[in-house]
Amino acid sequence: MAAVEAADPTAGSGGGALGAIDRAVHRVEKLTAWLSGLGVFALMMIGVAQILSRKIINWPIYGYIDIVEIMMSFLVFMGLAYTERLGGHIRMELILTFLPKRLVNVFEIIGVLLGLFVVGVLTYYTGTHALRSYTSGDSTMDAQIALWPSKLVVSLSLALLFVRLLIELWGYARLAAFPEATPYGVPQLVDIEEMAQRDAAIAEELVHNAREVKR
Repeated sequence: MAAVEAADPTAGSGGGALGAIDRAVHRVEKLTAWLSGLGVFALMMIGVAQILSRKIINWPIYGYIDIVEIMMSFLVFMGLAYTERLGGHIRMELILTFLPKRLVNVFEIIGVLLGLFVVGVLTYYTGTHALRSYTSGDSTMDAQIALWPSKLVVSLSLALLFVRLLIELWGYARLAAFPEATPYGVPQLVDIEEMAQRDAAIAEELVHNAREVKR
């Protein structure tokens, strides 16, 4: 169960205000990631329906290309904060692995500050772009579907990532001051062996839950 808690912050406890905020925000991140995954499934089903309708009855789905265009923002951006919390983004650790913990956390703080600047700028400009799209009535070329909801999703997803980075900044500042403290609010970076053990523990937990449901 410890491995499951390490992989899922909402399954743990402790950490005071930092831990509580981290768990609350991660619940929102899990919801957005779940919606993103549901969107992938829905888009796949729409694609199958499009192929079958074109081949069997020669009746393609009206606005199919427009639907794909709009859904891409949901699929790509809604899982950003969730992936950041779990440390799923690509990163280079060639030098960091040889540094002491305190210095590693200092470098993490620098990286998070840069991320906050970039994400903050992107959040602002994508938000204003979504507002312009709403006020101008911007829509797709074919089916005339309004584009502002998909553009707003991009801004909201980046705003959630900004909040996640703020929590990480708090967490890394705490670890820089107290390197031996239990990490909260930051991704838990593990080696391949430990990751495999966590995945196995999560799979075992899921199988156990499935059996309990069947009973």
